[in-house]
Amino acid sequence: MKISYKDAGVDIDAGNSLVERIKPFVKETFNENVIGGIGSFAGAFRLPSGYKKPVLLSATDGVGTKLKLAIDAKRYDLVGIDLVAMCVNDLICNFGEPLFFLDYYATGKLDVDVASEVIKGIGAGCKEAECALIGGETAEMPGMYNQGDFDLAGFAVGIAEEDELNPKVKKGDILVALPSSGIHSNGYSLVRKLFFEKLKMKFDDEINGERLIDILLTPTRIYVKDFKRLKPYINALAHITGGGIVENLPRVLSDDLEAVVYKDKIRVLPIFEFMGKYVDESEMFRTFNMGVGMILAVSPENLDKVLENSDGYVIGEIKKGKKGVNLK
Repeated sequence: MKISYKDAGVDIDAGNSLVERIKPFVKETFNENVIGGIGSFAGAFRLPSGYKKPVLLSATDGVGTKLKLAIDAKRYDLVGIDLVAMCVNDLICNFGEPLFFLDYYATGKLDVDVASEVIKGIGAGCKEAECALIGGETAEMPGMYNQGDFDLAGFAVGIAEEDELNPKVKKGDILVALPSSGIHSNGYSLVRKLFFEKLKMKFDDEINGERLIDILLTPTRIYVKDFKRLKPYINALAHITGGGIVENLPRVLSDDLEAVVYKDKIRVLPIFEFMGKYVDESEMFRTFNMGVGMILAVSPENLDKVLENSDGYVIGEIKKGKKGVNLK
């Protein structure tokens, strides 16, 4: 008796079907620098001209256990945006403009409908980030994942001028917050434990008139267009991800600079106010963005330009002191 790869749980035809399904929305992300099409062994991208000392930057990330929520809720259309956001938002913190993106989708049994929804979301994220989705990998691995489960990883490459790589934060700089769209993609192990284990809430339960699952699956904001618009007026950016403001803002500081952040100036989102009833404030600030997705360090003379050209607002300042964040 002979057996096939399909008997072992891997369906080559399903993989080919997925490639055909995703071609239209992958091509929508292409620009004049993409060389070739979909289906080659590697994606090719022409380096843009106009750089004096170009440096390539790379970033990789996943979506974390937010992905588990999406799977449980059977909502697959938004997590791809999260995947792109978590990578490109890191790139811009080194003054890199995203060029292209690749994804890795791994599952036990490939569901073409689910995978195409996810990758369509990745394409939407790439369009928002103004980068091309030039490649990816779909891995079907029976025995590695439970029925219906899958995992995602993303890889972004960007370009920057070498002399712009290092942040130039200085004493007297003003700290400007760009609002987050929600919880973004960090802290979801705590989120799931609080809402579904401790509080026994359901997806359709409401907080301030909005369904809980809609709040929790709101995709991470992509700040690439903000960065491109504000780049001439800012000294540094810090992406507020896992670890919150207190862990991420020091990454752009020298050893003799302290970031003073005034808690009462932060426009805390309602979801964090709700969670704060059950989680200590210090834990909240070390885990979540609290409504601040990106923090910019801005020279006082450029502050008006930044505020006029963004939805940012002032939350603090840079002073001499020991490297770190002073939450007041």
